[in-house]
Amino acid sequence: MSNTITLRLPDDLLQWLDEESRTTGLPKGRIVREQLEQLRTRKTRQPFLDLAGSVDSSPDLSRKKGFEA
Repeated sequence: MSNTITLRLPDDLLQWLDEESRTTGLPKGRIVREQLEQLRTRKTRQPFLDLAGSVDSSPDLSRKKGFEA
């Protein structure tokens, strides 16, 4: 890898990163890369989740008629 980035982290985030690195034995850079990759993957594969909870209607909106328990 030849690309470099410099980050200024708040104390609490740096503390979490230090702890995560110690616990897992992974370098901090690898943890950051993995977290960025997860964020990128999650956003591109599940955009419909942005709409979750945005419908305001009756509580039984998703129930099929005739299939009530």
